[in-house]
Amino acid sequence: MFYLLQLLVVALTIISHKNEVIAAHFVPYTSVVAPVNKHTDAAKPLYSVQVMTDYVNMQFLHANFLIDIDAPFIWHDCIVQWNIRPGSCPPNKLCVSPASCEEFECQEVRASYGYKNPSCAPETNSSTLPGWGFCTCPVNVVNPMTGSCDQALLNFDVLTVTAIDERNEFNGHLGSYPFAACAPSSSIESFPANVSGVMALSSSRYAWPAFLYQPLSNILSLCLPSKPSAPGVMFFGSGPYYLLPQSNVDVRSYLSYTPLVKQQDSFGYFIRVNSILIRKKSINVPVNTITKLSTMDPYTTLRTDIYNGVIKRFSKVTKRLRPAKPVAPFSLCYSTSTTGLKVPDIDFILPDGKKWTVSTPNSIKQVTHEVACLAFVDGGATSEPAVVIGTFQFEDNFLEFNLENSTFGFSSSLLRKQTSCSHFNFTLISSP
Repeated sequence: MFYLLQLLVVALTIISHKNEVIAAHFVPYTSVVAPVNKHTDAAKPLYSVQVMTDYVNMQFLHANFLIDIDAPFIWHDCIVQWNIRPGSCPPNKLCVSPASCEEFECQEVRASYGYKNPSCAPETNSSTLPGWGFCTCPVNVVNPMTGSCDQALLNFDVLTVTAIDERNEFNGHLGSYPFAACAPSSSIESFPANVSGVMALSSSRYAWPAFLYQPLSNILSLCLPSKPSAPGVMFFGSGPYYLLPQSNVDVRSYLSYTPLVKQQDSFGYFIRVNSILIRKKSINVPVNTITKLSTMDPYTTLRTDIYNGVIKRFSKVTKRLRPAKPVAPFSLCYSTSTTGLKVPDIDFILPDGKKWTVSTPNSIKQVTHEVACLAFVDGGATSEPAVVIGTFQFEDNFLEFNLENSTFGFSSSLLRKQTSCSHFNFTLISSP
């Protein structure tokens, strides 16, 4: 009997220890969430994600960063200081800690993740900060709006985001500690108002997802809004995710999936499109054509040979609509002076028979009160990639970039599900 009691004690001890280990690694949240805003006050429509950058006077400060799913690392308007202390940072400025040129990450960012633009100045180790005694790490950044190059200083950043549980309710704040770069204020002059940097959401190991991953699943989800007046949403993690009014339907149940295709010398996201289908007729896309997904291109851009086929077919199936004089950059436009347009779907046919449907809200752009145009653009006879799917086609579509199994998930228009990207209930994540 004593022996049995000993065995029981040992067993209970093992079980207790195992439960302690499980409890120690239990994460009460499944994902993080941030609002996504549409901006129409720049040269082209752009989208930003809002994050928390600093904690001052018992509250978080917020900043908007342009969403760039191709950028290798985060950069923004800030000041590098090695001796940050209360009152040392100028008003309305963000101060961060510098990375030394001796850091391994400095060399790697420069060698593998930096921009090789001919307009960029050479990166050297000759600069320092007064009183610091170490060399700083200049890295090149390219303005995604203008293509101009600036030098920024690599730094240790802190970006905070809201954590949510399986009910999409507030579950605290999660801090991330990425390497980023502080750029001069002049580098963001072409950005929309109240946007202070670039948020890299690419597959680079210096993009933001790499610093949110673990304990979260490495899965990025974007839902871009169609109007500046109501935010969309960005998620990172394993979900589930809910959009009103269907508060019990995981929006990921609407997704179809296709493999992501890795491209050399790019951290962006690419898929294969086999053909483009318009009312049962297929427009050929040459074999091995790569399609890029872009948050910096406002409209889908097609190489001329593909574009001409799309325009010819779309013109034929909309011949009963009243034409209008083309408005750049579009070539096929319609009069909407009497009634709104409803046009046939455009289907991107993907491998394994998957279909990404572009319906009227994502194919027809209302340019003026009286003119609407097919929101596809001719990229030229030699444009590469031959197909670039832009943000107008992303709006009110739920998109998932799964970096764990290298797949891309897409919903097609959520409007057909009686919801939209602006229907996340942000009141659930208000801090208690």
